[in-house]
Amino acid sequence: MTDTKKKIVLASASTRRRDLLEQIGLTFEICASKGPEITTRFMPEEVVKELSYQKAKDVYNHGNRDAVVIGADTIVWFEDEILGKPMNEHQCKEMLKKIQGSKHYVYTGVTIMWCENDSTHMITFYECTKVKLHAISDDEIDDYIATGESMDKAGGYGIQGYFARFVDGIEGDYNNVVGLPVGRLYQEMKKLELI
Repeated sequence: MTDTKKKIVLASASTRRRDLLEQIGLTFEICASKGPEITTRFMPEEVVKELSYQKAKDVYNHGNRDAVVIGADTIVWFEDEILGKPMNEHQCKEMLKKIQGSKHYVYTGVTIMWCENDSTHMITFYECTKVKLHAISDDEIDDYIATGESMDKAGGYGIQGYFARFVDGIEGDYNNVVGLPVGRLYQEMKKLELI
């Protein structure tokens, strides 16, 4: 395990992000942001950076000023459209029908917020990964949705689960598609001497 100089708090209830942080040996607590997710941006990299900042700030301001708070947000970007988490199975099916047989981009924004010398500090960055999919039939989409795996994930799918059978290839960080670019996160925290 990695020794940390301060308590680390993940501002997310995502089991995928939790698993990724555990995978790289960080000790941390979970305190999911309860604030609304509202963006004023349009470009995908700006959207995820803004939303990750909102999550980190919400958790930091609610009793975690003594911690290093990590906020993250992931979206799928396809043909100038943001695909977030589907609201229902119909919306999920429409998302998957759009992206099947083509390529799309997964953006994750990350904000690290901490207090040092009585001042709040933060950095925000994003990673982008290109994902190419095989053609997926309507029946295969229905079968996939029936697994229950898709409803809490941007774009309506989880690359680390059953959906892997439809992935033709990726360019970039695989963990970014899962929900957190932990390699970049670890290096940034090391550079800032937070771990």
